[in-house]
Amino acid sequence: MTILLLTRHGETFDNVKHIIQGQSQGELNEKGIQQMISLRERLKHEPIHAFVASDLKRSYDSCNIIAEPHGIEVYQTPLLRERDCGSFTGRYIPDIGRDEKWPDDMETLPQLLERANNFLNEIMEKYPNKTVFAVGHGIINKAIQSVYFNKPIHKVPKMNNAELRELKLHPERGGYFVSPENMTETISMKNKFDEFTR
Repeated sequence: MTILLLTRHGETFDNVKHIIQGQSQGELNEKGIQQMISLRERLKHEPIHAFVASDLKRSYDSCNIIAEPHGIEVYQTPLLRERDCGSFTGRYIPDIGRDEKWPDDMETLPQLLERANNFLNEIMEKYPNKTVFAVGHGIINKAIQSVYFNKPIHKVPKMNNAELRELKLHPERGGYFVSPENMTETISMKNKFDEFTR
């Protein structure tokens, strides 16, 4: 069994400004750094065998803070990147009208869930019987849990910055799969603020 300690990156400047970051790099603010330092203190004596982050700066920097006392290099993967928000990236969330549609260049929900599925299977295959600490982002972390729990993404509680959730990956399950019934986009624009902010 692989234990996945799934975490969201620390608070960023754009989180505070209510800017959609998507796959932009992002920068931790002082509060975000302190959030990760506090988490590091909780975990510094825990037996963690691998550290994984997305290849976006806010995730990688967060993971490096946790990995430092363990002396283990952080493995970066694009599978953990935040959802590609297309032309919504960089927009001020309250300015997005309730009647606006998701942009055509946004990563689709099936694409997001397939990436989350690939991440879970890669972690299980690469780190059997290990404990893995992984730093992702708000929406990709929800997608990972959607696949893991086999429930629609909108039913997965959002993660706060530096929040930690433990997932136990069992090899006897035979891998993880995206259920077709969970591939329908149900997040309405009226819930956009809650979905994209911390």
